[in-house]
Amino acid sequence: MITVNSTFKYVNTEAGERIRIIELIDEFVYIVALDQSTSMPRKEIVETILQELESKKLIEIQDPFARVIDEKELSTLQKEKRDSDWSIIFKYGEKNKKELLEKKSRNKIFEKISYEIGLSLPKVKKLFSRYWQRGMNKNALLPDYINSGGKGKERRLSNAKVGRPKNANYYGEVIEGINITEEVKKQFDFGINKYYRTSKKISLKETYTLILRDFYSDTYKEDNTIKHKVWDKGRIPTYNQFYYWFKKTENVQKDIVLRESDKEFNLKHRELLSNSKQETDGPGTRFQVDATIADVYLVSSLNRNRVIGRPVVYAIIDVYSRLVTGIYVGLEGPSWLGAMMALDNMLTDKVEYCNKYDIHITEEQWPCKHLPEIIIADRGEFEGYSVENLINNLNIKIENTSPYRGDLKGIVERSFRTANEKIKHKTPGAIQKEFRKRGDKDYRVDATLTLTEFTKIYINMILYHNAKIIASYPMEKEMIADEITAAPINLWNWGIKNRKGRLRTVDREVFRLNILPKGKASVSRAGIRFKGLYYSSDKAIREQWFVKLSVRHIEIVYDPRDINKIYIPYDNGMKYDECYLIDTSLQYKDCLLEEIIFNEELNVELKEKHLREQNQKDIDLEKEIENIVKKAKSEKAKNIDYNKTPNQKIKGIKRNRSVEKELNRQKEAFKLGENNDIPKTGKVIDLKEQPEEIKSENGKTRIMELLRKKRDERNNEG
Repeated sequence: MITVNSTFKYVNTEAGERIRIIELIDEFVYIVALDQSTSMPRKEIVETILQELESKKLIEIQDPFARVIDEKELSTLQKEKRDSDWSIIFKYGEKNKKELLEKKSRNKIFEKISYEIGLSLPKVKKLFSRYWQRGMNKNALLPDYINSGGKGKERRLSNAKVGRPKNANYYGEVIEGINITEEVKKQFDFGINKYYRTSKKISLKETYTLILRDFYSDTYKEDNTIKHKVWDKGRIPTYNQFYYWFKKTENVQKDIVLRESDKEFNLKHRELLSNSKQETDGPGTRFQVDATIADVYLVSSLNRNRVIGRPVVYAIIDVYSRLVTGIYVGLEGPSWLGAMMALDNMLTDKVEYCNKYDIHITEEQWPCKHLPEIIIADRGEFEGYSVENLINNLNIKIENTSPYRGDLKGIVERSFRTANEKIKHKTPGAIQKEFRKRGDKDYRVDATLTLTEFTKIYINMILYHNAKIIASYPMEKEMIADEITAAPINLWNWGIKNRKGRLRTVDREVFRLNILPKGKASVSRAGIRFKGLYYSSDKAIREQWFVKLSVRHIEIVYDPRDINKIYIPYDNGMKYDECYLIDTSLQYKDCLLEEIIFNEELNVELKEKHLREQNQKDIDLEKEIENIVKKAKSEKAKNIDYNKTPNQKIKGIKRNRSVEKELNRQKEAFKLGENNDIPKTGKVIDLKEQPEEIKSENGKTRIMELLRKKRDERNNEG
């Protein structure tokens, strides 16, 4: 990024010119050279500078003139000289800025200043040059002798080797090395970036060797293999020189990020300049929530010989006091369902909760059943649609941590580590090693505890934690004055009494309604449809939803573990209408949502399979119809009477239909008592052209008489 007063250096030139940005106007940038005795502004295109930065031809450097000057250390003469020069800059600099930047108008302004103040033109130019070159501030105009000495400055090198003389080695050789010029530094930077700052994690010594191979060796071929011969020691930089310049320009953060990962740096090497408590002002300001999989295998409550795996443990901890405010031990998650159960426990009366596990406590031992102001959580479980309800309806802020940054929830993470360590030493079925060697006993076969028994252990560990002193807690002086020890329960009670505290209460039913997953249901005459199931509700019947159909879609909430009912929230999520399964879907009563979804997906697959088969049948049917029609057209072509007009052909449709119907009836008539298996030969009735007297209004009667006559003749012949 280009900003006014920033300094840069060209690394693609031997001179290595250093420049300062003194102004940005539209698409132009004005710069001055820093290494000249007098330098006037020159204009460049901003895009050109950006391209040079992009290609690393130009790199940003630390301001070589930046320094902190104590006014007390300046002599009266220095101050007077500085202030005198500053008055000239102040009077003419800003007023004539644009003219001074442009080469065409600059000299006229300098001449005007020279004339008005009685200072020679070269001195006026040198004054403004110093102002631009040295940082464009008042102290930039101090005389040069304030910087006497060269400590920390890089020297302009000649051919002579600088530095202290080297001692001879064991063999009497004196290896001087070479001067570390800008070119050598560029080679060092190239090698460090290419070889050292990579995931291969090669050593600094090996990086040095590769730099010698690339820049200080001759290449030759031997046995069809390319080899390198390093130059003699007087023509190459020594490892000590390379190491010195590496440490001088070392960027620890960049090295760790490129060699390890950004995650590794943030977890283990980042600066620790604050603690979590500094972000709170009392109990309830921030709760941290996280989940872990406990390092112990459990067994089924129905049959202790069946191992059911490791439980998922959720914990919610108040940042200010370190008190555990909610837990969940179960088999759900890590997922929103598990987080939802932990949030529900956060509002639970802990005395009642512990009684369910035959653990009897007083409210003073575990007093929390409140909502916080902010919840710090992982992105996974707390980035869903249910979180919106917590934010919008209950005014709880959610702060999601970055991926792989469990350290941002350090308090709850430490709680998990402590719990797992205690579990490993006390409970059968605990994981003792990350990897088992061949022949080691499988710790899973030792699993003994059920989920309920493990929960009882975890509750007791929480009660112990709430009463235990936290050695590293940053105590406030008021706490010490009140003789408070750093146990979470003491800190919680003291914070509620003496600090703001952001604890809030809410009806538990309303809270559950707001943390349950949301969904969309459609409304039709058949009922309220959700996940393939149909529901009804008193409100829907009362308002005639299924008759008027004024409501097409509704927002609902549901519990995936009990799909027998769904709920329609209203009044901004503070009330709800209960929906129940109707007869159409009672077959799915008490089924898990996963089972219902599976059946729905299976039904869709079967329909798709049938549809593919149906498509083939449709094609076959179309083909068969075409064949029959084609054959019929061929038969009709044989009997076409070309002497008849179209009107004559369609005349007498009723009579023709009657004759055809009687013939069809004779074919369809049931012949009871006859052996239908014996084929009989029928006699064809020749319907010749009828005389005109038959074609009368009573044509039907005459036709019937004719048919009966023909039938009698056939019977007599038989």
